[in-house]
Amino acid sequence: MTTINEGTANGIGAELTHEEIFAAHEGGKLTAAVTAPLDSARDLSIAYTPGVAQVSRAIASDPSLADRYTWTQRLVAVVSDGSAVLGLGDIGPKASLPVMEGKSALFKTFAGLDSIPLVLDTKDVDEIVETLVRLRPSFGAVNLEDISAPRCFELERRVTEALDCPVMHDDQHGTAVVALAALRNAARVAGRELESLRVVISGAGAAGVACARILHTAGVGEIIVLDSRGVISADRDGLTPIKQELTEFTNPRGISGGPAEAMRGADVFIGVSMGQVPEEHVALMAKDCIVFALSNPDPEIHPDVAGKYASVVATGRSDFPNQINNVLAFPGIFKGALDVGARRITDGMKVAAAEAIAAVAADDLSADYIVPSPLDPRVAPEVSAAVSKAARAGGVAAT
Repeated sequence: MTTINEGTANGIGAELTHEEIFAAHEGGKLTAAVTAPLDSARDLSIAYTPGVAQVSRAIASDPSLADRYTWTQRLVAVVSDGSAVLGLGDIGPKASLPVMEGKSALFKTFAGLDSIPLVLDTKDVDEIVETLVRLRPSFGAVNLEDISAPRCFELERRVTEALDCPVMHDDQHGTAVVALAALRNAARVAGRELESLRVVISGAGAAGVACARILHTAGVGEIIVLDSRGVISADRDGLTPIKQELTEFTNPRGISGGPAEAMRGADVFIGVSMGQVPEEHVALMAKDCIVFALSNPDPEIHPDVAGKYASVVATGRSDFPNQINNVLAFPGIFKGALDVGARRITDGMKVAAAEAIAAVAADDLSADYIVPSPLDPRVAPEVSAAVSKAARAGGVAAT
């Protein structure tokens, strides 16, 4: 019997066996359920022919009725090309399906939203956009998932422009929303204000760029972003357009160099890079700093090492305190957007989601509890309500 050690935190047993994992996935994790009765000839006449023709005629006359009389308005398409799946990399669309099915299962479990995985056998941005435009009548929102950077930035922008419905690349914004929620509460535990924090983000991929953007929107005092070549600065050659954009609101002191120069005196480290950080660099940070080492399965800084210097430590893992888990964010964000017929998911809606997540944990804050459990039943409803309110305030809601 082959086993995987997953620790014992959060109710997870010490060992997961390959046998139980594969048995749970056999046949897939999703099925379609019928909501209309089909027990009699009358039922058939109502649900299908001839009765269904009346509904189709009504929608043909008023397409907006599809939101009421089909599942479209509550259906999220989980879309991937399989190019950046978890920590597995470019494993292709078929191999990505178990992950996309899992994402759809999370939508149903935590937000009551129907969801369908759509894995596409192409990495061409034009082809993906065209495919989703043609499929638009079949769904109400798009969750882009596990698409490699830098294509993910262009793809999200273009799909958002092409479709009149909520679109979000969760690898970017789900991580960023939960990181902001965690940082708000970590700052409270440390007796600090967001505006006073000096934050270093290690990683300029999907999650790193989104974290930098949302922290800037939230008013964080100083942000420095590192990529594989070191600190991103305006005077560095060869920057991609996305990294050039980062220079407009990061690294205000014009620091150059590598991790040591960036982390010297920093209050916060956020790792989304898979790159390991030596202890001597952590020792350069400010007293009672905050460390979010979010890469899986190996955090950039092991919590035992981070704990020597930091007042609050978070990871992306379930077997340590303070797991930064996207499931805290995306179900409620999409539900809140769909509840009010939002045409977009705005920065204001993401910040509102972060504030709602932080608020759920606010009454019981401690160094080991800065975000609620993903299984906390309060999270999705609170996030959904906050996102709906923000959508209305931002003028992107239909109702």
